Amino acid sequence: MQEEYSSGITAAEIARLLSASIHGDSDRHITDVASLASATSADLAFFTGNRRENHPQQSQAGAILCTLEHRDLMPETATVICVAHPQLAFIDIVERLRPPRPIYQGIDPTARIDPSAQLAPTVVVGPLSIIGPECALADGVEIGPGCILGRAVSVGAESRLIARVTILDDCRVGERCVIQPGAVIGSDGFGLVQQGGGWRRVPQLGRVLIGDDVDIGANTTVDRGALDDTLIGNGAKLDNLIQIAHNVEIGEHSAIAGCAGLAGSSVVGKHCTLGGGVGLAGHLSLADGVHVTGMSMVTRSIHKPGVYSAGTPLDTNEHWLKNAARFKQLDRMAQRLQALESNLSTLQHSDEENP
Repeated sequence: MQEEYSSGITAAEIARLLSASIHGDSDRHITDVASLASATSADLAFFTGNRRENHPQQSQAGAILCTLEHRDLMPETATVICVAHPQLAFIDIVERLRPPRPIYQGIDPTARIDPSAQLAPTVVVGPLSIIGPECALADGVEIGPGCILGRAVSVGAESRLIARVTILDDCRVGERCVIQPGAVIGSDGFGLVQQGGGWRRVPQLGRVLIGDDVDIGANTTVDRGALDDTLIGNGAKLDNLIQIAHNVEIGEHSAIAGCAGLAGSSVVGKHCTLGGGVGLAGHLSLADGVHVTGMSMVTRSIHKPGVYSAGTPLDTNEHWLKNAARFKQLDRMAQRLQALESNLSTLQHSDEENP
């Protein structure tokens, strides 16, 4: 069980927990964490060497986590704790200084729980939440205010639905997941067939199956499968405002940034990353280890790991309009270039025959 430091922790204790070397006042008392720019003498901060970070010598932090190679950049007033990965070490200390604590205890009297639902003794259910028939909530599950669970929903141990999360019939959430406010899991996929000049809805009979240690951001939607299930692998991380369509498969430990949209039956491999605003066309697949930069549109499958980009970078409107006009002429320009190359080759061949 993790120790809790409600009254703070010394720099020496931090170094001991991290198995790190320490330089400076080992008795310095740390009560909170902060950024380099806003830290005070009672705060712990970290420095990774990223060029976007404030210069560490200007920081007022009481203790700073950094690598050994950056030690000389730290202010003389700070206790310096050297580690291999400062940000990961910082997370370890944050989890001890600020352990998550449930806002609610037990079952709120305004919650509505179907008699057939099975709740472990340690489950927490907040105000105005609804737990439907045949649901199963494991030990340590926290259901925040205003959540709705349909029929036969299962939620694994220590998973947390923060607030106003909707999980519809038959969907499953693994252990230690965190689902942020407004997320919808198991909504109908966009299945339509044309009939008589109109559209007919295709029944969406599949489920959403979410693995362990998955994070799902605010107002993200994950549609249920049409026949087979929509699958979110262990350790996957989804940001806010993402659309996951029916029968999508997301591999283990892949991460997707905000406003991305994945069309139906697309498959994302393991350890992939999709930047903000990325779009995936339907029925394509990404190999393990594919990384797509922000605002790219993926229209074909990618079979090799690596970094991929699409789209034109930002420019002044004047230059962009000129380039856009040139873009429409690319085919004609390519044909002219091919003709010129052919003529040049003919001339060179003629010169060689008639020196």
